[in-house]
Amino acid sequence: MKFHDAIAAGVTHIFQNRLRALLSILGILVGVASVVCMIAIGDGAKHIVEADINKLGGENQVQFWTRTVIWRGSRIIRHTIERYKLEDVYAIEAECQDVKFVLPKNDRYRGTITNRSGGKVHLFVEGVTVDYAHGLRWQVQQGRFFSENDLDTASQVCVLGAEAAAELFGEESSLGNEVKIKLRRQQPAVRCRVVGIMAPKGRSFRSYGSLDDIVCVPMTTYQQRLSGRDYIERLIVFFEKEADINKVIESVRDLLRKRHRDTDDFVGYWIPRRSLRRLDHIERVIKIALGGIASFSLFVSGISIMNICLVSVGEKTREIGMRKSVGARRLDIFWQFLTESMCLCLCGGVLGIGTGYFAAHGMALLAVKIVPIVPEWPVVLSIPWILISIFFSMMIGVGFGLYPAMRASRLSSIDAIRSDG
Repeated sequence: MKFHDAIAAGVTHIFQNRLRALLSILGILVGVASVVCMIAIGDGAKHIVEADINKLGGENQVQFWTRTVIWRGSRIIRHTIERYKLEDVYAIEAECQDVKFVLPKNDRYRGTITNRSGGKVHLFVEGVTVDYAHGLRWQVQQGRFFSENDLDTASQVCVLGAEAAAELFGEESSLGNEVKIKLRRQQPAVRCRVVGIMAPKGRSFRSYGSLDDIVCVPMTTYQQRLSGRDYIERLIVFFEKEADINKVIESVRDLLRKRHRDTDDFVGYWIPRRSLRRLDHIERVIKIALGGIASFSLFVSGISIMNICLVSVGEKTREIGMRKSVGARRLDIFWQFLTESMCLCLCGGVLGIGTGYFAAHGMALLAVKIVPIVPEWPVVLSIPWILISIFFSMMIGVGFGLYPAMRASRLSSIDAIRSDG
């Protein structure tokens, strides 16, 4: 009996008992499917977070925010009085090593915007500098962005997000038109001419809404004509890709400390790159946990497959004796039954991968409904995890098929022929 004949005999027996084979591989199918499904969903979530950070300028940045109060436990110790200034921005760009540029940014406040026909809408108003579009990787779809002259003269100009332009002017071109902007009810409205419209950018986790629902004005215009505040609430520091992030943070804090009466208690910061690393760490922990659960499921399934193979040996005892009597070797019988076990596990692994993939798509559709700010949840099928799933399925087949295969191969041909099996 040749090797390929032994394999064919094992596979044929599986097809002859399809229902029994399907029930025996069910545990492997569930174990592999659960791992593939959760890995595909988890990798998709990682892609969403990476894309969200790229929308906000990429991972090579540090956002310095203002700590207005100092806490100790659950108690407020004191309030801080220092705030960032526009001069701090220029000083950081000029003096801090590895810093490419700095974006001053105030928190997004909703203002009342009135179009030329008197229609009023409530949109986010943000004061920005000339590097804003470049720093946030935001393309200008029509017109232009702000110039240095706009900033120096506090020009009454504005740039609209795509949704803001649609809300204010519908399908008409908004370039060159004037809008009236007011942040507070008591203040007089400020007329601003629309000089640009940004390309659509979508929604963001950080802003909890659409990035296109915005009206940008020069930072000096925002401070002098709209808010009346001369300070800045947030600084986004962009640095070189190869730079040491800790040195960048320390150099910025040292400079701010010198410029603000030797205090930096008002300085807080957030690092997108560390958020990605934390996400990677969480993902590894989840994969280890899933691997443990799947291993238990595969172990239980392996016991089930061993039991099925032992039943198969009992059913084929007379056949084994007849094959040995016509010249089949122990190795041929061994491979016949080991192949049956391996094929069962391989089928379970392949079906589990397919089931996990379709289950992941179902969970992705459900996730989009649960988290509505995500328009699409990508399903990322990891090739390494597919190969690992198939490998472990085969190992289960080998490990739990050895004993039944060895027992079959050691049967005496005379005793096997005399058997009633």
